[in-house]
Amino acid sequence: MEDLRPVSILVRNERGVLARVAGLFARRGFNITSLAVGETENPAYSRITAVVSGDDAILEQVVKQLDRLVCVCQVMDLSRTSCVERGLALIKVKATPETRRQVLDLVDVFGGRIDHVDHLSLIVQVTGNRQKIQAMIDLLRAFGIIEMARTGQITLARHGDLNAGAEDEAPVPSPAPVDRDTDLFDLNQHRQGA
Repeated sequence: MEDLRPVSILVRNERGVLARVAGLFARRGFNITSLAVGETENPAYSRITAVVSGDDAILEQVVKQLDRLVCVCQVMDLSRTSCVERGLALIKVKATPETRRQVLDLVDVFGGRIDHVDHLSLIVQVTGNRQKIQAMIDLLRAFGIIEMARTGQITLARHGDLNAGAEDEAPVPSPAPVDRDTDLFDLNQHRQGA
């Protein structure tokens, strides 16, 4: 089984950031299994959650390389952290009159929901961690998956683990909007406690 490791990347919300981060992964040959990007509680920042496959050495290199990018404010390795992780899958599955009840029961067991019904298929929505979504997909394959779409995983450290993955660093507080010309937010000063 692949060793999948979530990395949380807090970045300035500016044009081209995703391309720079994804480009770094491509140039270094790192494999991204999942990628999700969204605005944080402060619209000046976005959080990128990347799930990377690899061992400790690869993850260490990912964190070091990301930390060098100017647009990156904080990188956290969440692989050894207690965290909440969620993803979403929409799965169109064959559902004949004979198998429809079985599919509905399976969706109910997984806490999923049916988003569309027609004469030949159902569209199932399931949310959860990677293992739950994969288990649902594996079981639905027996009925015949017609089409599927998945989001990237999003992950947040639990309250007690805010410093996990960031050695000797306090978590970055909800920062004020960044003005690159006047450098109102200097992460290095923050890290040094200035």
